[in-house]
Amino acid sequence: MHKQGEEIHIDDEEASGGRKTGYMRYVLGISLLLAVIAMSIVWIIPALMG
Repeated sequence: MHKQGEEIHIDDEEASGGRKTGYMRYVLGISLLLAVIAMSIVWIIPALMG
């Protein structure tokens, strides 16, 4: 955080209150993959039995 005249400038990390590690993209990617696999299983198993 620094002050320029009457303005106070805050960087992204201070404004968000935490660190930006980039792990969320992996969590979202893995959960998307698991959802696609689960939906495929729900569709394929009844199709094979019927």
